[in-house]
Amino acid sequence: MTTEDKKFAFKLYLFLAALFITSLVVSNLIFQKFFYWKPFGDVTVFGASLFEVSVGILPYPITFLITDLISEMYGRKKANQVVTAGIFASFFSMGIILLANYVPAIEGSPVQDETFSHVFALSPIAVLASMMAYLLAQYIDVAIYHFWKNLTKGKHLWLRNNFSTFLSQFIDTFVVVGLLCIFKVLPWSLFKGLVVSGFIFKIIIAFLDTPFLYFCVYLCRKRFKLKLGEEIVFEY
Repeated sequence: MTTEDKKFAFKLYLFLAALFITSLVVSNLIFQKFFYWKPFGDVTVFGASLFEVSVGILPYPITFLITDLISEMYGRKKANQVVTAGIFASFFSMGIILLANYVPAIEGSPVQDETFSHVFALSPIAVLASMMAYLLAQYIDVAIYHFWKNLTKGKHLWLRNNFSTFLSQFIDTFVVVGLLCIFKVLPWSLFKGLVVSGFIFKIIIAFLDTPFLYFCVYLCRKRFKLKLGEEIVFEY
């Protein structure tokens, strides 16, 4: 690779990292709102409507798509660095929110203390546990992705993209919904239904994002003249 190619590769890596971190932080800020997506009509699973899911799930699949893309093009080390940076950004944003919650609102404030606390001020223990669950899920995703990549010698991109996401998404969904129930954000009666709904929703998204991954990998390999399974190497 030429010096210009390495510079462009570094800029692309930063852009993907920024997109990953933004998606992660936003999903943590908005997850308490739930919506009902019903492509198959009114279907219930364990007492909860199928695809009755948090809006926080909307940007979440983007994070797994990006880690898979970075894993494919830049390698395991760079993917894990982005995951770690995302966790740091999440903790930092939650720290700012907790600080903002302790600052009393003035009488004419459009958002009063009660409303702000109800939407943003979650238990620090719940936030910590949620971030740890996500950290575990992302590291598992990266590890399984590279397991399949090595096993198939760089072939069958769809296989590692989907198989790595399935297990990691299930772990994340199970733990996060469980924490919402433990800290009484949601009733336990909805636990099974929300886990199943969230997991199925994420599986569908994983299948749908596969063509996008193929397209992005194709463009990167063409731009940087990479062989099958070859990764971009840069050090700054």
